[in-house]
Amino acid sequence: MPELPEVETIRRRLEPLLTGRKIVRAEINDPRLTRPIAPEELATALAGQEIAELRRRGKYLLVYLESGLTLVIHLRMTGSLRHRRAGAEQIAHERARLELDDGSELAYRDVRRFGTWHLLAQDELGEYLDARVGPEPLVPEFTPELLRERLAGRRTALKAALLDQRTLAGLGNIYVDEALWRARLHPARSAGSLGKPALIRLHDAVRETLEAGIARQGATLRDYALPDGESGSMQAEFRVYGREGEPCERCGAAISKTRIAGRGTWFCPRCQRRPV
Repeated sequence: MPELPEVETIRRRLEPLLTGRKIVRAEINDPRLTRPIAPEELATALAGQEIAELRRRGKYLLVYLESGLTLVIHLRMTGSLRHRRAGAEQIAHERARLELDDGSELAYRDVRRFGTWHLLAQDELGEYLDARVGPEPLVPEFTPELLRERLAGRRTALKAALLDQRTLAGLGNIYVDEALWRARLHPARSAGSLGKPALIRLHDAVRETLEAGIARQGATLRDYALPDGESGSMQAEFRVYGREGEPCERCGAAISKTRIAGRGTWFCPRCQRRPV
């Protein structure tokens, strides 16, 4: 958390509030956020910059600046962004803030301090992202054939392959479990073992699951919140994630939990049978 739907929701909420605004002052008080660059160096570089647009790549929020630089924000496990009036009281676990020329500010909160802020030049950005994330799953270019290519020859567990951001961009623990339930695929089966019908089901399930998450403005389980402090509602529609022992909404069997790639994994043992 946050995953693609949460970051896309944040982007959509912040875009009209930040586009065209100038950063009057930046304050960064956590050296882990910007390393290996010193927080003061990044804060100085951000001051006076005008925000051109906001984009998303996988789980990365990209703040494009008129100068050609891009602030690349990764929220990791517990990062969140809050848009508020300038000078507001500091919130718990606040690590940075950007004061804007309209009297508002953007505050960054991160309990576990795994998030990152990097300021990259235009010629650095593509290489940085391409080394870390694969194809976007919500663009027209993402097809069952492309998915087959990304999984071909992979002997690792299907869930582990989908969690790898170099396979597909933006999927995390929650949405992988939900997509595999929709596709009726066992999370531990070999990633390279899927035939054409299964690939089509998985392709459609990934898109449907992510689109549902965006429509419901993400899932709030603990730390994730929208920039105005509101919560997402996707958690009310989970089919398997976090529902161990509860009946499957499709067949009635009790949802099971296991661990794959070190992550808690929920699935229906009847709907998502593992091939013998």
